[in-house]
Amino acid sequence: MRILHVDTARGWRGGQNQVLLTAKGMERRGHEVIVACRTASALRDRARAADLDVQEVAFGGDLVPAPALALRRLVRRLRPDVVHLHDPHAAAAALLVAPSTSRLVASRRVDFALRGPLSRWKYRRCRRVIAVSRAVARVLEEGGLSAAHVRVVYEGVPDRSPTAGGEDALRALGVPAGVPVVGNVAALTAHKDHATLLLAAAQVIARVPQARFVIVGQGELESRLRTRAHELGLDGHVLFAGFRPDVDRLIPAFDVFCLSSHMEGLGTSLLDAMCYARAVVGTAAGGIPEAVEDGVTGRVVRPRRPDALAEALTEVLLDRARRESMGAAGRARFLERFTADRMVEETLAVYAEAA
Repeated sequence: MRILHVDTARGWRGGQNQVLLTAKGMERRGHEVIVACRTASALRDRARAADLDVQEVAFGGDLVPAPALALRRLVRRLRPDVVHLHDPHAAAAALLVAPSTSRLVASRRVDFALRGPLSRWKYRRCRRVIAVSRAVARVLEEGGLSAAHVRVVYEGVPDRSPTAGGEDALRALGVPAGVPVVGNVAALTAHKDHATLLLAAAQVIARVPQARFVIVGQGELESRLRTRAHELGLDGHVLFAGFRPDVDRLIPAFDVFCLSSHMEGLGTSLLDAMCYARAVVGTAAGGIPEAVEDGVTGRVVRPRRPDALAEALTEVLLDRARRESMGAAGRARFLERFTADRMVEETLAVYAEAA
């Protein structure tokens, strides 16, 4: 097949990594793959580095005519068998693409409710909508899409061995050797709810004074979160590492991985943690409980409950045998359900079904 993947983001987050993994996996299987992405975007640079065919489009917000017209011209010129729209703005830009021209398939990675008739319409025009978890599928169906229209394909990450040097990277961040480390990899945005994580961290440190929290990511809330950490007396215990290209070194060096979101489609960073056999403490937000089995691969607590989050983190930090057992169970669950290869194969099956 000739497959056109469309993503409009400027920066690099889990969604863009999923686009790149999907495109590379399909090309390896012999399909002709083109990536249409925003001019001067992180995805453009990484897709080119992977030797993929990249087409730049000056994407903006919803209902901006110029990029929508440019996407329509691109589809008419390339005549792909499938146009895979990877984010809501891509789905909006495709409103001018005739569904009869190519199979339109959209991905929905967030568990935000559909907002108004336009959101419903742009997804209904697609032959299938891929939800990255059952929780996201429920939101789509509650928003007016039929169950027959939606397919669940869990996000996936590559199976890989830990890259050496994680402990050295932690030392460079100021983490002393031998202390327990809780890691978090997430954009510093409201729905990731780092505010609750900081409140929980204060309680954990009261019981485990040597513990350190390493928060990897950047976003609009960074300054506010740094100030809040200082107010809570967490200087030296909570380290903001910013965007890091070496998470494959850092995550295996964490003792526990924590995701504190109050809304979450699935969370690919916790899949990375499971790949590296890290115990995960997460919230029962969106698709997280579909990946993390409470008491087996980690702990799951209610969102926005810092006391419960702190209790679960402390419990796992203080019991090394249980922590290692949870990590091993998480890796087995990852291999069964959350590999990139499985994600690519199931996505191709959705394309075939949408023919």
